[in-house]
Amino acid sequence: MFDALSNKLQGILKNLRGYGKLTEKNVTDALREVRVALLEADVNYKVAKDFIERTKQRALGQEVLTSVTPGQQIVKIVHDELVALMGGDSESAIRHPQFYPDRVGAAIPGNWLMVGLHGCGKTTTCGKLARLMVKQGRKPLLVACDVYRPAAIDQLETLGKQLQLPVFSVRDEKNVVEICRRAQAFATTQDRDTIIFDTAGRLHIDEKLVQELVRMKEAVSPQEILLVADTSTGQEAVNIAEHFDKALGLTGIVLTKLDGDVRGGAALSMRAVTGKPIRFVGVGEKLDDLEPFHPERMAGRILGMGDVVSLVEKARVAFDTKQTDEMQRKIEDQSLTLEDFLSQLQQFKQLGPLENLLGMLPGMDKMRDLSGGEKQLKRVEAIIQSMTLDERRRPEILNASRRARVARGSGTTVSDVNELLKQFGMMKQMMKKMGKMHKAFARKGVMPWLAR
Repeated sequence: MFDALSNKLQGILKNLRGYGKLTEKNVTDALREVRVALLEADVNYKVAKDFIERTKQRALGQEVLTSVTPGQQIVKIVHDELVALMGGDSESAIRHPQFYPDRVGAAIPGNWLMVGLHGCGKTTTCGKLARLMVKQGRKPLLVACDVYRPAAIDQLETLGKQLQLPVFSVRDEKNVVEICRRAQAFATTQDRDTIIFDTAGRLHIDEKLVQELVRMKEAVSPQEILLVADTSTGQEAVNIAEHFDKALGLTGIVLTKLDGDVRGGAALSMRAVTGKPIRFVGVGEKLDDLEPFHPERMAGRILGMGDVVSLVEKARVAFDTKQTDEMQRKIEDQSLTLEDFLSQLQQFKQLGPLENLLGMLPGMDKMRDLSGGEKQLKRVEAIIQSMTLDERRRPEILNASRRARVARGSGTTVSDVNELLKQFGMMKQMMKKMGKMHKAFARKGVMPWLAR
């Protein structure tokens, strides 16, 4: 989402890094360009202005101008100010799905009210949030409170089946307060510790919608009232947040469609304008594609510093520990097969699109246009799947006729098959060397990436 802004900011800051000594003029000129980049990304005008003023005050201090590496110091200041703009370090460690650990298994379930306009992705977000809660050991109940759209109830029930979670709905009841009351009683009998209420939306905010939500708030006394906001609506998302907050007293915001091709200014403006923290972000269409929002990690991605912590967290969930240990053993004794390689490739695909993963690695953000890379991964998968089990385990038996058959079966060429086998052999050698190096450093108590 932040590709355009990220490219511009990195270019501006790269120029500053090149200066041996910073002056007031080159700092001012650079920050003027930063301001233009923020405005072009649809950041709120006042937010952009305040951001530049704070950054300029810090950048023109003696601490920077006399620094040994003033350019790097400027980058750190911009990073810190971006973190502060989006909520600061303190908010990243709280308000996750384990908001109320003392309520897990509690006799009285905790209530979450999900609000937002029609089309913002609210119902899907309810499912994603429930999925996230299940991973953390909670037992949520989904409640359909959109009494105006039967399709919304159908969608929530479908999500419930996919998640294997109960969904409470009363199709012949139009009183949302009554639905809430009965849902709370149902949750207690089903041993649910959290209730997620999916409310009705409108194409725009109107008094009828607001009053209905106010009555629901009074009926369920929710611990959380989260606004689901579509980032593709730009600054209108900020205005929507302000209206909902005034009526309900929001506790946080969920931003959807962060994986889309939008300018991203709403995400940067939301916290500063509303004063409400961004709690979660939707980064894809799958039910696993909802992440807790970390301002410092997002700032790192924008400035090309990567987000290795999030990548490791994704890998920890997607990869099977026993399988990974077995893979490490095979790498060390060079018994890795194409069958193993296919298994790892399929696990790797669970982490998400390749361009998103590279955006989490420092310095790799420039390689995000990787439609060719995605196609290459699919081609490799097709080639290996066209082999027999024996051929995957013993690729050395792949003679010319076998390679031709595999090429036909995978819709590729013999050259593609040859290239894959060549790269696989080289990869085995390289991974063996890396495994030996890792073991050597581990014996000394030093990880390889720290010893470089």
